[in-house]
Amino acid sequence: MAPLVLQNGGFILGLIGAAAIIAATAMNKWSVKDRQGDVVTSVYTYKGLWQDCETASSGFTECRPLYGILGFTGAFQAVRSLMIVGAVLGVLAVLISVFSLSCLTITSTEEATKAKMSLTAGILFIIAGVCGIAGASIYASQIVASFRMSTYSNYNGGMGMGGEMGMGGGMGGMGMGGIYTFGPALFIAWIGGGVQVISGVLKSLAFREMVKDGKPRYPGVVYKPQSHSKTDPGDHHPEGVQRNQNYV
Repeated sequence: MAPLVLQNGGFILGLIGAAAIIAATAMNKWSVKDRQGDVVTSVYTYKGLWQDCETASSGFTECRPLYGILGFTGAFQAVRSLMIVGAVLGVLAVLISVFSLSCLTITSTEEATKAKMSLTAGILFIIAGVCGIAGASIYASQIVASFRMSTYSNYNGGMGMGGEMGMGGGMGGMGMGGIYTFGPALFIAWIGGGVQVISGVLKSLAFREMVKDGKPRYPGVVYKPQSHSKTDPGDHHPEGVQRNQNYV
């Protein structure tokens, strides 16, 4: 496969994946309150990494910012850190990918340098994708743990205690009871991380093809012995001269 196709494909996928990671990090719908068992469904509650929000049926939305660092659990802080690192590395990888494209002729960069830049961008894309997938997976595991605690408490007569302990204290929420499910931000983070990993693989393959094409190739030289059928004009001497040479 041509290096140009691999480079362009990796760049486009990396750009889409980086945008998805940034969008998921900024979204507030990482977990959504399950309203299936609620009698009153006029309030829509959802939680994010930076804000916890409530939306009424009238359309009025009220959000509470999640300030501070020490007030939240280590898992919640790890999710924040992973998503920030993934977003920053994704942006850096996109910038490096722009200058590593072979079709870009603005700068007089050698092909070997562009190949190394392509490999660097691919590694950054892979790391950014893994960070996004890991952050979303950690948050999803907290939601699953909260769901199990809430279900267990409901069966044992403790309505809402499990949801308050799991989501409120565990993931930095507002301390409201209830059962929470996966929000759309989780799926965007998973998809964006997977796309970035694929982009990194394509960029790495492009590096291998560029290095292969950039190796110096020396054309073969065919040796043809001179033919002795024709005598050299310089070998013809007068007969008298040859005799004099013999006597000498």
